[in-house]
Amino acid sequence: MQPVDFTTLTAACCEIRASWLPARLEQIYQRDRHTISLALRTLSGRSWLTVSWHPQAARLCIGDRPPRTPDTFTFSDQLRHQLGGFALIAIEKVAPWERALDLQFAKRPGEPVLWHLYVEIMGKRSNVILTNQDNLIVTCAHQVSEKQSSLRPVQTGQPYELPPALQDPIPSFGETQERWQERICLIPGKLGKQLLKSYRGLSKPLVRGMIRAAGADPEQSNQSLSDSDWERLFQRWQEWLQALDIWQNGDLSGLTPRWTDNGYSLFDWLPGEKAASVQELVDRYYTDELNLQEFQQLHHQLSQKLSNVLGKLRVKARGFQERLQQSDEAARYRQKGDLLMAYLHLWEPGMKSIVLEDFETQAPVTIALNPEKNAVQNAGAFYKQHQKLKRARAAVEPLLAEVQAEIDYLEQVEMALNQIDAYREAADLRSLKEIRDELRQQGYLPDRERRSQNQEPASDFRRYVSPGGFELLVGRNNRQNDQLTFRLAGDYDLWFHTQEIAGSHAILRLTPGAVADDADLQFAADLAAYYSRARQSEQVPVVYTKPKYAYKPKGAKPGMVVYKHERIIWGRPSRVQS
Repeated sequence: MQPVDFTTLTAACCEIRASWLPARLEQIYQRDRHTISLALRTLSGRSWLTVSWHPQAARLCIGDRPPRTPDTFTFSDQLRHQLGGFALIAIEKVAPWERALDLQFAKRPGEPVLWHLYVEIMGKRSNVILTNQDNLIVTCAHQVSEKQSSLRPVQTGQPYELPPALQDPIPSFGETQERWQERICLIPGKLGKQLLKSYRGLSKPLVRGMIRAAGADPEQSNQSLSDSDWERLFQRWQEWLQALDIWQNGDLSGLTPRWTDNGYSLFDWLPGEKAASVQELVDRYYTDELNLQEFQQLHHQLSQKLSNVLGKLRVKARGFQERLQQSDEAARYRQKGDLLMAYLHLWEPGMKSIVLEDFETQAPVTIALNPEKNAVQNAGAFYKQHQKLKRARAAVEPLLAEVQAEIDYLEQVEMALNQIDAYREAADLRSLKEIRDELRQQGYLPDRERRSQNQEPASDFRRYVSPGGFELLVGRNNRQNDQLTFRLAGDYDLWFHTQEIAGSHAILRLTPGAVADDADLQFAADLAAYYSRARQSEQVPVVYTKPKYAYKPKGAKPGMVVYKHERIIWGRPSRVQS
């Protein structure tokens, strides 16, 4: 993940100063253990300032509104108590070329500063610290004891100290090319690495972009550049320093934030899609990167859990099936008992087996006997075994049905999980969380970390438009399947689902009086087949009916339905372009 470097932080602060200062602080909300959001009100509007001390994604930018979930964190409660009703009047750097900011709060603009919120964006050592006007620490995101750091402990009640100063040389616009080149070439090595180590305020993405914009390779030796290469690289170096100076003077006209193949850049050195602002760039990039990390971790956790549970259930089902197969022998034991009782006169003491004719086919039947028992006792043993197997079938059949129903349900969940195979948008992560919450409600995952239900916004359905212009909605998980089928679907709509195959519910929305033609039906069937367990098949049977004919049996698990008055159409998953 690309970290927020000095250049990005400078540009972001300049944009915030230009558009959002001074501002009244209306609300403080902590999103998670690494992020708070500050609601700022100005004459032109209201927005949320995201302040994060995440070890990989520490940042400061204008971001989206936080979710409507309870805030139970102590740190945000302390901030609300001290900063409530104050105004954010300035954002200043605590020292030159440092990624540490001082957010200054006063009763109103023009009055003395009463509170300082220090935001230190320093990778794993990132922190947010609140001090009073005497610079005494009142609270902080996380305290650092003397055992953790004898150089700079951070604890409440102690004076705030600046982070230890970096020892690398400070970049200077007035430095000559000869001196600059001499410093980079002092130690032979890779160009990018030596440039990064020669000055403070640099980052790997910035250095790579700067070198590539000059037509060189960051991996090449710093001893291999020609004079023209050094001139072009020095020109890019000065462009960077000049841009920093211009931004800090309030001129943001030359700011060109853009997406690149591996992250983002604030210069037009590399090709990429332009972003509307640094705020939009930073907020979207780090939100997506953190969502991706959470998505991958949660997807792996759910996949492992489902695989383990399904494996155990399938073993249990096979055991029940074997017992049922054994119970199929019940009729044969009764037949042996009947034959023995019918042919008692053929039995002789000490016989270990006897061959008798079948009542219907007259075919010879060999019956093994216990020589220590007479014919009636042997027949009684066969009748007893017959009754035992009959009782076993009566007991095992409902158990097998229960296990099979549970397997069918979890295969439906597994299918929904497999359909969300990669993170593409925020709805993918929300859908994954809905699957997790469903498994918690059903008792497959521990519930100790779960908060109240319906806290996060629900993920949106998959939406398509049929050839006839009708909207087609496809559920992402069982929660959405139930919402589509039993809450959203209307009397004029059509309901689609793969026949006897785990898959998503699909609703073709029709207006009153409208009739879906064959192309619309085929389109819906193809998508229902695509979002099913049979995605890799050439043809898949898909049923469709009116939503009123699809209903949930009493006690059925989420996503499970029974339908009637259905028609069948063959869906072709290969026609769907993912």
